[in-house]
Amino acid sequence: MNPENRRNLRERVIKAAEAALAARNEVSPIDVLVGIGWLDPGAVNRWRQGQADCLEGAVQTRPDRIAEAMNLFHSWAADKGLVPRQTAYVAQQPRRQTLRFSANGDPAIETLYRTHWVSGELSERKRERLAEKANRAPELVVIEPLNDEWKCHRCGGSGNFLIMENPGPACLRCAGLDDLEFLPAGDALLTRRAKAKAGRYAVVVRFSHSRRRYERQGLLIEPQALAQAQRDVRRAQ
Repeated sequence: MNPENRRNLRERVIKAAEAALAARNEVSPIDVLVGIGWLDPGAVNRWRQGQADCLEGAVQTRPDRIAEAMNLFHSWAADKGLVPRQTAYVAQQPRRQTLRFSANGDPAIETLYRTHWVSGELSERKRERLAEKANRAPELVVIEPLNDEWKCHRCGGSGNFLIMENPGPACLRCAGLDDLEFLPAGDALLTRRAKAKAGRYAVVVRFSHSRRRYERQGLLIEPQALAQAQRDVRRAQ
């Protein structure tokens, strides 16, 4: 890379990194790649949902340019006195499989991408809270489909809900979620208490054509947790 191109890339990397750091007191390689326009946020979401084998293939540039951007990012983070921290990345799937960044699973590349850089100005307690939040497993997301004729890619069945997997949609039975009960949105207190008591739950969403986005419809939750929450709410009334 010639000096001028490297200088321009450095400016873009620093701008993206500083924006993320200002917003959250930490910054990750994904933040930088999205910020400089090499990685589409939609591709990141699909990868987080387990619909892509690795993230590397979604980055819209050559591997040598990615490596150069990451070197510039790490140099900036070290010069700024940021604190490195390893972060867990698991899929929004019932199996909670570890997400892979590189096509070949190279340990050095995986470590690089899992390293978040945290503001050194934060207290140890605040850094611990950030780490806890970053390492928290993401909520499972189940879709209430608009098309009733969809088919499960595993068994060929269907149903009122589906969960997206890499090969395609899967029914709740094949995904191991068919024991959960639907709790419609609308009762915030009941929802909070049921979530607090549940070992497993999934957020149910449905696509809105008018708003062009997925909107929450409720939860799929363990029946015993829902029953306990309902009893607690009745006692409190």
